[in-house]
Amino acid sequence: MTASTPISTPFTRESTAMEVVRGIDLTRRRAVVTGGASGIGVETARALAAAGAEVTLAVRNLEAGQRAADDITSSTGNERVLVAPLDLADQASVAAFVANWDGPLRILVNNAGIMASPEMRTPQGWEMQFATNHLGHFALATGLRPALAAADGARIVSVSSAAHLRSPVVFDDIHFARRPYDPWEAYGQSKTANVLFAMEASKRWADDGITANALMPGAIRTNLQRYISDEELDRMRAQSGGGAAYWKSTEQGAATSVLVATSPLLDGVGGRYFEDCAEAGPNQPGTRTGYAPYALDPEAAERLWQVSVDTLRG
Repeated sequence: MTASTPISTPFTRESTAMEVVRGIDLTRRRAVVTGGASGIGVETARALAAAGAEVTLAVRNLEAGQRAADDITSSTGNERVLVAPLDLADQASVAAFVANWDGPLRILVNNAGIMASPEMRTPQGWEMQFATNHLGHFALATGLRPALAAADGARIVSVSSAAHLRSPVVFDDIHFARRPYDPWEAYGQSKTANVLFAMEASKRWADDGITANALMPGAIRTNLQRYISDEELDRMRAQSGGGAAYWKSTEQGAATSVLVATSPLLDGVGGRYFEDCAEAGPNQPGTRTGYAPYALDPEAAERLWQVSVDTLRG
């Protein structure tokens, strides 16, 4: 995090993705949105398409993806809404997506994820939330780096969460090989990794004109919460403070992602953490807003990058 003045915008937590993108022209720009078939992903994709971008929905379920693409085309008039298979927990699937991509890529929205799931592991033994939310997106972004570098001022949007406040990246036992598995600690760790990735990617890829920022979309009821009971969601809401207690619509939940992806106020800006359409400050005790210092720790960001490279090399 730099010492410069935090970025503010005319938008608020009530703003929608369509309001944020109004007046922005993305004609001849190309975007990828992971998890673009539902939730805030589809609304992020819709706003980018409304601004004229060619948008690829990178999804596990191609039928659901095509339904979302058809709906976006119907509502925006943009017929350049494409669908491509991507399973972030499967490194072969990520590699195939990268291999099939051709040409520049202006916007990569790392949106897909799983939350607070029961203990699951990939065939490599990786904890599933870390494997999906971080390692899959890490492999995707690094694989697409040449395409991002070929665009003019490419941006990476790393969708994190206030849940990053629950846990730093526990480098001594990332995959819960020795400590008891806790679904929320695992989720929080993966969301911290999303912030650290954005910080380090911006540093390493600055010469390519690539910037990356992380964000907290807000509390939105989507398929992301499929492993969480309504009772637990209500309890979380009651215990949360500040803006985290405010439930957003999916259109509002996508607004900060779209801001980070498109706003001219962020030209050349990278390695920062946003919420409610503005750059966030440090977390204050007793609240669920702002960033944890460990999430914007340069040493942790550099270490995570190397650990990720080593993990993917096997």
